[in-house]
Parts: sequence; C-alpha cells; structure tokens
Amino acid sequence: MRLRITIGDEHFQATLDESAASRDLAALLPLTVRMSDHGGVEKTGRLPSPLSLDGQPAGADPAVGDVGYYAPGNDLVLYYGDQSYYDGIVVLGRLRDDAAERIAAMDGSITVQLQR
Repeated sequence: MRLRITIGDEHFQATLDESAASRDLAALLPLTVRMSDHGGVEKTGRLPSPLSLDGQPAGADPAVGDVGYYAPGNDLVLYYGDQSYYDGIVVLGRLRDDAAERIAAMDGSITVQLQR
C-alpha cells in the first residue's frame, strides 16, 4: 500500500508492507501525528492506538528510510539516520526517493499528515 506523507509544504511517498501492523496503521488513516527528533536518527510520534504485533519478530534493525513502529511507546517512526537493532521495533515499510534526507533536514518537532 502507498502512503502519502505531508509535512508543511513538502510531500513524500512511502510503501507499506503486508503485515498486520501496517494494516492497522492503514485503518487509522487519515491521521495527523506530532513528531519530534529522537537520538538524531529518527522522528517519533505517538499513535492514537496500538498496532498489532502478530507475526512480528521481537525487534528489528531498521535502515535509513524505513517507516517503523516502536511498540513499547506506541510511536510511529520515520528513520532518517542509522538505528541499530532494538527490541520492540517493527518495520512497516519504506520511504521513497530522497524522503529520508529531506526529513533529516527538518529541525525540531514536525506535524505529519498521513493519507492513502
């Protein structure tokens, strides 16, 4: 499934995988999430409800450009830097093109609008 991400005047695309967690995220759309920098490698923001962890491993080692979910915090995550393996991370899909670089250049908190 394709995901449209809008931050201010900028538009990005992502592709979600076929997991239960991704389907749960899609069911929440359209959605607005307030996100902030975390560790200089990601933007994170709380979702209104938890996503399913059915079929997911205990954790993941997301790559730059991944869209993820951090289950312990119920956070949507946009990875723009290198994050190592961590329990509770679920990779939901991938940002397309240069989205990770453009998101990395955004200082501070951002408001993210997500749509199909």
